[in-house]
Amino acid sequence: MDALFDRLSGLLGGPRLAMLVVPDFEDKAPLAGNAAFAAKLRGWADAGVEMFLHGWCHRDDARKRGFMQKHMTAGAGEFAQLSHAEALQRLKRGRGVVEDAIGREVTGFIAPAWLYSAQSIEALHDGGFPLAEDHLKVWEPTTGRVVARGPVITWASRTEGRIKSSLMVARAARAAPWALRNARIAVHPPDTTVPALLESIDATFKRFVRTHKPSRYADLHR
Repeated sequence: MDALFDRLSGLLGGPRLAMLVVPDFEDKAPLAGNAAFAAKLRGWADAGVEMFLHGWCHRDDARKRGFMQKHMTAGAGEFAQLSHAEALQRLKRGRGVVEDAIGREVTGFIAPAWLYSAQSIEALHDGGFPLAEDHLKVWEPTTGRVVARGPVITWASRTEGRIKSSLMVARAARAAPWALRNARIAVHPPDTTVPALLESIDATFKRFVRTHKPSRYADLHR
């Protein structure tokens, strides 16, 4: 994680990035009680990194999964089928854990795999989150106002096919950066294990910083 932070900060000319924080990944890595990791997150937040709540455990426990859950995630669509009550409970609990760690309010919420049930979107509204994001837009849950549109540029390292397809999409984005007014680029820690993905990530950031100004999510809804 430190190496990825240093890499992206170097490409962006500083820590002008956002982090997605899972309060208890796979129910095996609780942030609550982990003073060392909480201190690291708080240090990054103090340096200007925006912190988003990213689910509760990141794991999809639905008995029956839709197409996107089956084929586009590795069991990570935690909020794809949650009820309003369950989503709101996870949102409130997770927000408390992350905000206690970083010593400030979260910037917003991003669901694992960018997948939401209709009920979880309602829970975001009721939870008063300032911003949320799916794969195609950023919006204000409390008002419904869309503040940015456009697909996320991201990479996948789970299979050879996903590696090749994500390299192709990133290459297409670099060829026409003007097509994305608000370019959102998402990197996952496992991406750093694949040299071809690292090369693509570096090339994509270097291309977009020539045509786009690195900015903050919070600036979108002012």
